[in-house]
Amino acid sequence: MRTTAIICAAGNGERAGFSKNKTLVPLRGAPILWHTLEKFAFADEIIITFSEDDREEFEKIAEKFAARLSPGGETRTESVYKALKIATGDIVLIHDGARPYVTKKEIDACLESVKTFGSGVCAVPAVNTVAVTRGGRVYSVPERKTVYEILTPQGFYTTDIMTAYEKAMDDDCAYTDDSSIFAKYIEAPKICEGSPENVKLTYPEDFVREERALFKTCENVGFGEDAHVLAKGNHVRLLGVDIPANFCLTSHTDGDCAAHAVADALLSAARLNDIGFYFPDTDEKLRGADSMKILRGCLEKVRESDFAVTGVTVLIEAEEPRLSPYIEAMKKSLSEVLGVGEGNIAVHAGTAEGIGFVGSKTGITAYSAVSLTKIK
Repeated sequence: MRTTAIICAAGNGERAGFSKNKTLVPLRGAPILWHTLEKFAFADEIIITFSEDDREEFEKIAEKFAARLSPGGETRTESVYKALKIATGDIVLIHDGARPYVTKKEIDACLESVKTFGSGVCAVPAVNTVAVTRGGRVYSVPERKTVYEILTPQGFYTTDIMTAYEKAMDDDCAYTDDSSIFAKYIEAPKICEGSPENVKLTYPEDFVREERALFKTCENVGFGEDAHVLAKGNHVRLLGVDIPANFCLTSHTDGDCAAHAVADALLSAARLNDIGFYFPDTDEKLRGADSMKILRGCLEKVRESDFAVTGVTVLIEAEEPRLSPYIEAMKKSLSEVLGVGEGNIAVHAGTAEGIGFVGSKTGITAYSAVSLTKIK
């Protein structure tokens, strides 16, 4: 049977205090959505619900996972309904995009429950006493062993959950998950074992806690350096930013020595081979290539080795042009490629005071230090 994974990511970062969709916020070297999608890469079909405001960024991420995009609605219920209408799998797993820590064990349990019982809803027993309140007073206290915290993924046969959603779209109820819709219109869904680690990143403190946890882990540090000679031209490209100049940088690629330095630092920190091993200057396909795309390729190799980027420092030495007006643009460009917040990136520029290779205006040199942490 074919499986469709619907990843709900059409919300925004309002509760988390972000100015953009929280699933696009970098965490451990990649957007939250990227981490979530990796867990469902096995599915025959992936559908991501999204907001039109985020289309460009979502399209880039979706392409990597061969995922389809489904425009979101006014509510989560409407967003899931629209995604269900284009789902082609026999079984559908519906999961929150902001739950990147879902485990394979949970996903497998959810699928097995669907095949055995017709539904599977990941859940964990409530740790605290839960009360039903009215008017600010405790009205009743359910027996704690009967109370569960509902998580995702939640799995169903597609025809069943579609029937339930079609009916739910005609009522005036507000639903916060799929199991409640299934319970109302089909039958009581079956609980399957979830994990306490499968948290939903919702509020600012959730992200702060995760970042603090990250920096308590063991880190690898790598160093990279690259230099290119000046030639006739009208601009130099550094970290993907074109900067007006009376020359350019010679290279087999686009001459972005800063991007090359970061790439080598990444590979060094992950204890991999250098950039020339993976992207040799003898490869004609790389002639004039965008070095930021090469940097992305190096980042993918680092991720394949189960590392995430935690910090980047770049120092560019050049007598000309003046680089300080372009520092923020370079930081932004590097942040977008590496999936690391600009607060964890430093880009510095300096001169060689007329001394040596740089000082004689023969070329530009870039140095980079990168820290990585193991994520598995």
